[in-house]
Amino acid sequence: MKFNLNLNPNFLNPEKLEKKSSRDGAGLGVLELGRKESKVVVVTTDVAGSTRANLFAKEFPQRFIQLGVAEQNAIGVCAGLAYQGLIPYYFVYSVFGIGRNWEPIRTLLAYPKNKVRIIASHAGLATGPDGATHQMTEDFALMRVLPNFTVISPADFQEAQKAVKAVVDLPGPVYLRLSRADFPVFTNEKTPFEVGKILELKSGQDLTIIATGSVVYNALLAAFELEKKKISARVLNCHTIKPLDTKAILKAARETKRLVVVEDHQKAAGLGGAVAELVSQHYPVPLLFLGIPDCFGESGKMEELYRLFGLDKEGIFQAVKDWFLKIKR
Repeated sequence: MKFNLNLNPNFLNPEKLEKKSSRDGAGLGVLELGRKESKVVVVTTDVAGSTRANLFAKEFPQRFIQLGVAEQNAIGVCAGLAYQGLIPYYFVYSVFGIGRNWEPIRTLLAYPKNKVRIIASHAGLATGPDGATHQMTEDFALMRVLPNFTVISPADFQEAQKAVKAVVDLPGPVYLRLSRADFPVFTNEKTPFEVGKILELKSGQDLTIIATGSVVYNALLAAFELEKKKISARVLNCHTIKPLDTKAILKAARETKRLVVVEDHQKAAGLGGAVAELVSQHYPVPLLFLGIPDCFGESGKMEELYRLFGLDKEGIFQAVKDWFLKIKR
């Protein structure tokens, strides 16, 4: 059994890991980026504090634009800034920034390939007590279908900090999905991050777990529990939903013959859908999707909601074990 050595040394002991949100990592990352890149400007719509855009605003007030509660107007402003050669980072809640804005995003960003970075916080069930109206669980589906978009879902604070800097020079628009909740920081400064490249966290021969975002860590812990049952699970951190790392996924399909996708998103049309589209055309294998089963979330703590929907360590472990033993017969 092998695992990626560029992880926090305590990655198997959650109680020893610092807990931070990916929105905190993105806020710090764009501040660091702003110190090096004068073309970066930050736009927000009355959520500077809760998205952590306030860090940039405090140091670079002349490059910070507060538009109030006007998400659709913000997309037009960002497009205009991009046309002028600037690189706008739009900090917003995912459900409002994407849900209210899909047509302007399609027409003003995707179609003309404008270099706007949508930094979307409060995505998924991890939004917690704010409930179903604020838990955006359909955004992968909405954004990955748009031509010219890059779609990224960091696994923790460190990865979010790296991601906001890694996308600055990419062509076309970017959607970067973040969590409100604090969860263990299991990667470190030396952990590789490259847009479009899956990171293998653990080797395995019996099946591959492909996870993204805030559930990657739970999937990794579940894989080590599976080892105790003599089920060897490879774990892939698929932080880039689009462009998908097709080479790594097809390699896993050929070598382990079984794939599990874990995501804090609807089972339909998210990362699982992207994986299914790929392998069904090139190397069909049994697939298990773990996510939200065609329903909305509820109000509760992230830990409670992940337990309810089977996205905690125990839920992933039990679902994968039962599925593996069933299809192995």
